[in-house]
Amino acid sequence: MNVYATDDPRSTLTPVSASPPDHDAPIAAAQYVDLGRLLSPDAATSAGRTVVVRAQNVVLAHTAARAGDDLDNGTLDGELAVVVTDDSPAFTVHVDGEEHLIDEPGLVVVPPGTSRLAVHGDGPLVRLFETGEPAWRERAVNAGAYALDHPRVTLLRRWPEPVGGRAVRFYRLAGVPDEPGRFGRVFRTRAFMVNFLPPQEGPRDPRRLSPHTHDDFEQLSLAVRGTYVHHIRTPWLNDSTGWRDDEHVTLGSPSLAVIPPPTVHTSAAVDPGVNQLIDIFSPPRADFSAKPGWVLNADDYPAP
Repeated sequence: MNVYATDDPRSTLTPVSASPPDHDAPIAAAQYVDLGRLLSPDAATSAGRTVVVRAQNVVLAHTAARAGDDLDNGTLDGELAVVVTDDSPAFTVHVDGEEHLIDEPGLVVVPPGTSRLAVHGDGPLVRLFETGEPAWRERAVNAGAYALDHPRVTLLRRWPEPVGGRAVRFYRLAGVPDEPGRFGRVFRTRAFMVNFLPPQEGPRDPRRLSPHTHDDFEQLSLAVRGTYVHHIRTPWLNDSTGWRDDEHVTLGSPSLAVIPPPTVHTSAAVDPGVNQLIDIFSPPRADFSAKPGWVLNADDYPAP
């Protein structure tokens, strides 16, 4: 089920299933994490100001960073992605004896290995790790929800190595205007796809929502500004013991909704001020990747 307005760029998508989902498996419950409530702004260390949440293939670490913090990422087998918003502080990426200053919004990709972030101001920093990194996976506040893999979600198989080899890459949002026919500002890595949706002034028109489903992947909707109502409907299967009432969950920012397949879902901004969502997927979406011009760093990160 996909209900898009004719002027919604997603109305032109062709569904691509990475692997046949287990249609007999139970449908997982959606998860809602109020990051602001869980954060400890008075904690002395960055670890005490970090909330870790996971999905099937990705771990999200949200840190209320302060100037002078040294965020140790550990030694990673896969790439690290850092989501930098308008409210994030400047920081320096230290990796392989190199230093890379980041002082504007965008997406940073850090190659595998040992790295750390030296923070130069106060504000939120969001890091994305693969769930194959046990030191991060096991810190998740919702780890129990993934004690067993979710059979309806395609497991991550990394996409091809980046062109030009492994390196720190920074994709700036500045200079990337909204473009008719393109949905948001989309970047991908070998393991993740991040879509910076444009800020919205005021509530979303309730007559122009976009309920839709995904066959075999989760969607992580990270609210970085404003307030959203996440509307989620679980389809009825033969086993009525798994049926759920429709959900209409209101979350402020920062917050995260983990939306499982094949639930019907749409999110509506309701704050009178600025509202903004960032959507995260793992593995990268094949349908978005198939649209020419949608993935802004496709030349660096080729599709399979």
